[in-house]
Amino acid sequence: MRCLLLYIFLFPLLSCSQKPKIKVDGSSTVYPITEAVAEDFMWNNSGANVTIGVSGTGGGFKKFIRNEIDITNASRPIKAIEDEETKKAGIDYLELPIAFDGLAIVVHPQNTWVDYLTVEELKKIWQPEAQSKVKKWNQIRPEWPNKEIHLFGAGTQSGTFDYFTEAIVGTAKSSRGDYTASEDDNVLVQGISSDVLALGYFGLDYYEANQDKLKLVPIDNGHHKGPIIPTQESISSGIYQPLSRPLLLYVNQSSLERPEVLNFLIFYLKNAPKLVKESGYVPLTPETYELLIKRVEDRISGSVFLSSRSTVGVKIEELIQEE
Repeated sequence: MRCLLLYIFLFPLLSCSQKPKIKVDGSSTVYPITEAVAEDFMWNNSGANVTIGVSGTGGGFKKFIRNEIDITNASRPIKAIEDEETKKAGIDYLELPIAFDGLAIVVHPQNTWVDYLTVEELKKIWQPEAQSKVKKWNQIRPEWPNKEIHLFGAGTQSGTFDYFTEAIVGTAKSSRGDYTASEDDNVLVQGISSDVLALGYFGLDYYEANQDKLKLVPIDNGHHKGPIIPTQESISSGIYQPLSRPLLLYVNQSSLERPEVLNFLIFYLKNAPKLVKESGYVPLTPETYELLIKRVEDRISGSVFLSSRSTVGVKIEELIQEE
């Protein structure tokens, strides 16, 4: 009888551990989308088990290259050096853009002096030359307070860091280092929302999830009439530049031989229009998702972004259609 009871107790645990596991890691920005898709997928496919880690885009690529995960979330396209490392590791990959995102520039709600910032002002604040020199608000505009700026931004393993520095400073990874950095956007939200002198950046969805604690700063890029805030409309139309970017998945082609991984990706792309928007991001067009499903079915390898000199302002639909 004791053996029977032990078997009954252990059977659910054994069944759960024997479920095929899909391992995902990478970007904290893409995490909310993949989490939403995974929850729906597991609800509709009781035999599936999707685990998702958050180690930043760079950290995710490192795990991907070590063949530790099936899929990596990325808030920037793969770099040439990472592409070379996948080849050396014998990993063939599939690249799937899945959404657009805008980077939000935010301050504390009680900051009454910042009504907007220009791209040039952001560069003045964040470029490497500003370290230990541009330290006060009135160094940006004389009429602003003679008080310290407390900066918060993405950690160096984050794709958000790469994209922001390329878009604002002009070179990826070129940034001052004297700021509070984290790959976890929730840490940045907490820091900015508790410091009236703070200024920071992260993905738009984290602002939208915490907008009662933060103030969104419009950005003047000099190409449109007045400052622009990131919205679904301004991002999808392309006018919120240069702080709009693609979000992507990278999939190990050998993992696609497993039915659960293939089914998960097809499910992801079919449900992306709804779940991307619900997660606070901007969906691609329905036609583009159909092209991406065909990309999965045809097992098209490599990156469409590597031939582009810059990822800033790149239109995903055009890249996919031209391939």
